[in-house]
Amino acid sequence: MALATLTARVDEKDKVSFDTFCLNVGLNTSTSINPFVKAVLRENRIPFEITQTAAPFFSESNLAYTKKSLQELKEGKGTAHELIEVDDE
Repeated sequence: MALATLTARVDEKDKVSFDTFCLNVGLNTSTSINPFVKAVLRENRIPFEITQTAAPFFSESNLAYTKKSLQELKEGKGTAHELIEVDDE
């Protein structure tokens, strides 16, 4: 079986922590990733649940708030303004 290289970009601190974890359990990074790849191919899905803990932008509560705010603007109870852009840090 021929081997191929898989490249992934991750946060530098996460990589250091992951490499350290792998070393502590007696694996290298490639050896620890291979079971994940095999599980994805075998199950045809990500082999664990992916959830979002923070409220997403399009959550029901955020959409309700946005609709309420738009209605207030239509009723003259607010002030529309241009978007204020802030540089990312």
